[in-house]
Amino acid sequence: MNIKVLIMTIVCIVLLIILWKQNYNTKKEKKEVISKIQNILEGKQNEYQCYEETELSEISYMLKSLEASVLSKQEKALKEKESLKYMISNLSHQLKTPLSSVKMYQEFLANETLSKDQQKKFQKKLKNQIDKIEWILESIIKCTRLEEGIISFTADMYPIHETIIQAMDSVALKAANKDIDVISTEEISEVEVYHNFKWTREVFENILENAIKYSPCHSVIKISIEQLETYTKISFEDNGIGIREDEYSKIFQRFYRSKDVENAEGSGIGLYLCRLILENEKGNIVVKSQYGKGSIFSVYLLNNKPQ
Repeated sequence: MNIKVLIMTIVCIVLLIILWKQNYNTKKEKKEVISKIQNILEGKQNEYQCYEETELSEISYMLKSLEASVLSKQEKALKEKESLKYMISNLSHQLKTPLSSVKMYQEFLANETLSKDQQKKFQKKLKNQIDKIEWILESIIKCTRLEEGIISFTADMYPIHETIIQAMDSVALKAANKDIDVISTEEISEVEVYHNFKWTREVFENILENAIKYSPCHSVIKISIEQLETYTKISFEDNGIGIREDEYSKIFQRFYRSKDVENAEGSGIGLYLCRLILENEKGNIVVKSQYGKGSIFSVYLLNNKPQ
């Protein structure tokens, strides 16, 4: 009897120890999980141990995945914050001059002693500055929407000659004001290339407007087309101020402006927008230049619709 009682007592003690240990481990695991969750919420990193195939190992894996996701989103949010800060800083810089001009012209127009000719002169200058502000804002919105994929446009096989001609027509007045001839080196044939008419026309307009802006009066801007195996190359050659070789890639970055044109009107958005548009069309834009003598901007558009 005594032996039976002793055995029963030992069994009970062992069972109690097992139950107590399980309960203790459960509490410990709960505390560990809660601690890890708290660290994630506070942006702190956890250390993870390798567990056997238990519920704790599954929970640990889930927490590790959650932490990686949270850290990734935090990094993305930080980058977006820095990007927004950079954009606002550049935007305020770009708008500072035209806004100051608007304020100045408004003050001039408030002068009742101005003649009608003077009023017309300042009203024209005021409108030019307002148009510039509107163009900057619209361009930034377009860039942002293209970057975020909010704007999407379709491209197809269309004759390129009509796109080029309409772009030439849109800058004709600006070219005439400087007595600049915009010509094609050969007859623009009805070559079909993969592009979106509206957006590609904007690319050509931006290139031509820059060429006119930075070219001397009485000069010539030449447009040429060359069909290659995969792409058609449309080139715009000017006799402007040229671009330094170390700036070839920089000029296609958002808000970048060369030191050579810091005092000239401009926003540093046009060529960046061109790049974004052409990337959406599976095309490309490159520049080749002789500093002080002129530049050639070449746009490459696909000869066939991508599969």
